Amino acid sequence: MSEGVDTMGLDTPPWLAVDRLLDDRENRIIVCCGAGGVGKTTTAAALGVRAAERGRKAVVLTIDPARRLAQSMGIDSLDNTPRKVGGVGRDGGELHAMMLDMKRTFDEIVEAHADGERARAILANPFYQSLSAGFAGTQEYMAMEKLGQLRARDDWDLIIVDTPPSRSALDFLDAPKRLGSFLDGKFIRVLMAPAKVGGRAGMKFLNVGMSMMTGTLSKLMGASLLKDVQTFVAAMDTMFGGFRTRADATFRLLQAPGTAFLVVAAPEPDALREAAYFVERLAAEGMPLAGLVLNRVHGSGADQLSAERALAAAENLEEGGIVDQESGKAGLRDSAADTSGTGSPGAESRTADADEITPELDETTVDTITAGLLRLHAERMQVIAREQRTRDRFTSLHPEVAVTSVAALPGDVHDLAGLRTIGERLAAGVPAGA
Repeated sequence: MSEGVDTMGLDTPPWLAVDRLLDDRENRIIVCCGAGGVGKTTTAAALGVRAAERGRKAVVLTIDPARRLAQSMGIDSLDNTPRKVGGVGRDGGELHAMMLDMKRTFDEIVEAHADGERARAILANPFYQSLSAGFAGTQEYMAMEKLGQLRARDDWDLIIVDTPPSRSALDFLDAPKRLGSFLDGKFIRVLMAPAKVGGRAGMKFLNVGMSMMTGTLSKLMGASLLKDVQTFVAAMDTMFGGFRTRADATFRLLQAPGTAFLVVAAPEPDALREAAYFVERLAAEGMPLAGLVLNRVHGSGADQLSAERALAAAENLEEGGIVDQESGKAGLRDSAADTSGTGSPGAESRTADADEITPELDETTVDTITAGLLRLHAERMQVIAREQRTRDRFTSLHPEVAVTSVAALPGDVHDLAGLRTIGERLAAGVPAGA
């Protein structure tokens, strides 16, 4: 049995023991990944709060532009520097949080690996400014760069990463390789060739050997942009190998013992299909999967009443079709009337007093309200059944993946108390509604 996993029987998936995962000091990195909008940021923050209150020195790295993490932790804003979260921590535990500044992280790489004059030339280059601000895959690559920086500092014994919001969760794994390949690829080497030759000889080489290609690129990119790219390449010459090296090193770090991936998903077909695809990709890349967090699961405290029975009862109330009940009520009313007419002298007085204390509700109103509640319950039970079928399809494909379910809260998480509640539900894995 792997760390952080408990088995529950042949017909159910193994249970993801979150506290065991957090308490294991060998675990240094937890990566929360999954489709967009499934609660990765909240899950990462809740794990950070729970880890700090179990004695870990944790830092949460988020790439969430909505800044919900800062608000929930009572911090005015997050930036590229880890900030300590007040009021969290026990037994030496601490929590820090930060939000990735993609461009600032790229700037830090340039400043760390180039001398002052060359660094200034790179930072001022228009092509670099476009690349660092919005090149496809840059955000994911810089998230991995920042992860490497945090791990190298060794100020925290647990780093929790909230992966970038993207259309495909696989971008997080692919982007470092893609950007590293681009910056160290054939296109860059071709553009870098004149700078390596140097001087007038380099210009002659460019003009004679590459005139056709340069002309084509000028048409595609524009002469000004091509010049910016060539200037950028010349300034970055000594750094390109480092991008590939760091990308490879980060990829190995993600594969190494001490790293654990948590796939976060909602109990919806699209989210779980992507989760299944990601689980398969992690396995293919040899990356350690801790398990699946099934978020926002619905439940009911009255699940012994099925949707079918609730709907049938609602229809009977709405149509006045419960004959036995009606005759019973009628009999009771007749009996009461007889008693008031022929019974003890104080009966009528007692009935009047009771009416003053508890005004009689109109039976039609009561039946309407009851029928509405029964229909709401039936809808909830149908949602629960649909979610369970969706979960069962996932577990039938991946019975080895440990799962913990987090019951849906009535509202959004917006403070530390809410994060603690989510952490408790993550750790307990109690079915929703229990």
